[in-house]
Amino acid sequence: MTSGPTPKPWIAGIHAYVPGKSAGADGRPLVKLSANENPLGCSPAALAARSEAVHPSLYPDGDSTALREALGAFHGIDPARIIMGAGSGELLYLAASAYAGPGDEVLFSQYSFSLYDIVARRSGAEPVEAPARDYGTDVDAMLAAVTPRTRVVIVANPNNPTGTYLPRAEIARLHAGLPGDVLLVLDQAYAEYVDPAADDGSLDLAASQPNVLVTRTFSKAYGLAGERVGWGTGALAVVEVLNRLRGAFNVSNEAQAMALKALGDQDFVRHSREHNSAVRARFVAAMEALGNHGIRTVPSEANFVMVLCEGLLTGEAAYSGLAEAGYITRWLPGQGLGHGLRITIGTAEQMDAIAALLRDLAEAAR
Repeated sequence: MTSGPTPKPWIAGIHAYVPGKSAGADGRPLVKLSANENPLGCSPAALAARSEAVHPSLYPDGDSTALREALGAFHGIDPARIIMGAGSGELLYLAASAYAGPGDEVLFSQYSFSLYDIVARRSGAEPVEAPARDYGTDVDAMLAAVTPRTRVVIVANPNNPTGTYLPRAEIARLHAGLPGDVLLVLDQAYAEYVDPAADDGSLDLAASQPNVLVTRTFSKAYGLAGERVGWGTGALAVVEVLNRLRGAFNVSNEAQAMALKALGDQDFVRHSREHNSAVRARFVAAMEALGNHGIRTVPSEANFVMVLCEGLLTGEAAYSGLAEAGYITRWLPGQGLGHGLRITIGTAEQMDAIAALLRDLAEAAR
């Protein structure tokens, strides 16, 4: 009797992605500030589109034609250079699978999205972390880590889970320093939360360079995390390669209909950005007031803040204390961030409560 099929050897090194929790260890539902979801929900127009979607007994448009055309018109991109994914995560998997394999390397920064390690290993490539600087991507360290085996470089901007942000000049410098046969993937899941005046130029690079792929999502500012709609753009040759690999009918009828309406409601996106900016600033100020307790934040351009506990209050104790009070956040000791919590920006009331709880926990730890 055989023991069954044997997976490829590199699969054993993969640890399944762990999403943000919504309940405590005892199963008690908690206020979920662990998954960077939009606390404002989604556009009312997008919700209404559910009933307008093509009947579920029919296959969706496998090319997401109307949605790609709308994205192209909004962003000034040829729709032929746009690919849709079941969330931007699918596109990250496709990029690594298409351009890296056994013997190759996929490079990303320390303290970046945990999915990058998984996408590298799933393709059989070796994941390589470049040292971070101030919890963010260090362009010099990234370039120094490039080897002849480097095939894909992934940068989240803003970075998840720390919220740091590389300006346009640094993104351009990183691209200019890479070999032409290395694919630079710029993961912009949180781009809509950045002030448009601070645009990092990624879409311009994707439009003009043959080795750049930009990925975005409707999961964050658009509030459609449950619908799984992502999109990417790059050179036509890159998009054509990824289209050969993506799942057939990978974006459902409902998801396409809702995303199309969400894209058309930029007032909602603007409101989400303004809400996030104001509430985040208020929360950061409250954390700064706890500096004498060893608490500080990493500067963030996303819809979350990394709170560092560097005094008597530990990250684990802060995480447990908040959970006991009814709030679940993201504690990431497995990523070297055991002294910090990534906290999604929720409502003003939620963030005021979190700030007060952290103050009480810090004082109790003295």
